[in-house]
Amino acid sequence: MYRTKADFLQDWTKSSTGTLDVLRAVTDEALGQEIVPGHNSLGWIGWHVTTALGYFTNLLGFRLSSLKSLTQPSDAKAIADQYERYADEIAQAAEQFSDDYLLEEVDVHGAKQPRGAVLRMMIDHQTHHRGQMTVLLRQAGLTVPGVMGPTKEQMKA
Repeated sequence: MYRTKADFLQDWTKSSTGTLDVLRAVTDEALGQEIVPGHNSLGWIGWHVTTALGYFTNLLGFRLSSLKSLTQPSDAKAIADQYERYADEIAQAAEQFSDDYLLEEVDVHGAKQPRGAVLRMMIDHQTHHRGQMTVLLRQAGLTVPGVMGPTKEQMKA
C-alpha cells in the first residue's frame, strides 16, 4: 500500500516503463501467440493490461481519456501507444495526489480500501500479466526486455 505520493510515483515510473518495454517488444505477428490453444493471447493480455488501468482509476475516482473502441487493436503499436498514454495520464494525475488522498478509503466491490492499496493492486496486476507476456514473447521467438534485471540474451552480450 502506498502512503506517500513520492513512493507511488517512483514505483509507477519503474513499473510502467517496464510494462511499456514489454509491450513494445510485441510484433503484429505475435499478437495471437498463446501458451496453449484456447488461452489468452499476447495481444489480449497486452490490451487487458492497458484497459484495466481505466478500471483501477475509476475505483480511485478519476477517469482516463476515452478509448475509440474497447476492441483489441490488430496492431501491436496501437496497444503500446495507448498504454503509454494511460501511463502518462496516471503519472500526471498522481502529481496532484496528497498523502492524505492515498489513505482515504474507496469502495472496491463492497469493501472499503485505501486508495494507496488500490494503486498497489494496479501495479501488482500489471506485473502479473507482464510476466505472462514475457513467457509468450519468448515462445514467439522475440527478444524479452530486461525489466527486473538482464535477460539471458542480455547476459551473453
